Amino acid sequence: QVQLVESGGGLVQPGGPLRLSCAASGLTFTNYHMAWYRQAPGKERELVALIPIAGDSTNYADSVKGRFTISRDNAKNTVYLQMNSLKSEDTAVYYCKATKRLTFTTYWGQGTQVTVSS
Repeated sequence: QVQLVESGGGLVQPGGPLRLSCAASGLTFTNYHMAWYRQAPGKERELVALIPIAGDSTNYADSVKGRFTISRDNAKNTVYLQMNSLKSEDTAVYYCKATKRLTFTTYWGQGTQVTVSS
């Protein structure tokens, strides 16, 4: 059974950092491209960042470029999202997504809430 478990969310003040983790199990992690999405209240889910299997290139939404960093540890089956200089508009539920190479089979985590507020 495939599981993606996000952790690290919480309440943080504007300008502060937070690091999210997504631990994968039940799949061969090195067969999956990984991504972080987020969904704010009343808004559609949007792509935040993605990292391919080799981790040799990354892509970010314009709104987070220069502030967020996605990384993966294939030995730990974990993908991370380091978020710096957080803003109130970063408040959302953050989801981890795994997409299998070639077949594009997709799995989602349950989400973790990030709230940026003073």
